[in-house]
Amino acid sequence: MSQDLPVLARNKAGEYFKQGYNCAESVFRAYLDLLPHNLPPETARLASAFGGGLGRAGCICGALTGSELVLSLLAGRENQAEKPDRIYQLSSEFHNRFKEHFGATCCRVLNKEDYQSQEHFRRCLKITGGAAQLLAQFILSHDLLDGLPLPQ
Repeated sequence: MSQDLPVLARNKAGEYFKQGYNCAESVFRAYLDLLPHNLPPETARLASAFGGGLGRAGCICGALTGSELVLSLLAGRENQAEKPDRIYQLSSEFHNRFKEHFGATCCRVLNKEDYQSQEHFRRCLKITGGAAQLLAQFILSHDLLDGLPLPQ
């Protein structure tokens, strides 16, 4: 099943994006569907402001920030006494992997098309699905699931 996670994540994120969710929401919702948790459905709202590079500001890609939210769910600190070194290292490493894979981390650099255009939509769809897939590969390569059951 773990080998299927990258494809499942890519497809789920893509479907959410096609339904009208932004890039960050789509990645985050895909993982809320795929990973076991006891979070209320409203948790997905955490990602809403990150779309379009932070509220369409064009800064850091929402697919990247949605991915970082997932990493925080899996490896974030549970209290202030824990050192943040591990999650910072994972976050930085994933950021660099994203940049290497897509060529940039800035929304306006990744997609220079008019925000309302079909070409912009297609490019963001590809990045959103690709980010979800890249994240799954990263999660698996770092054993971040720690024995969590995955959907069949």
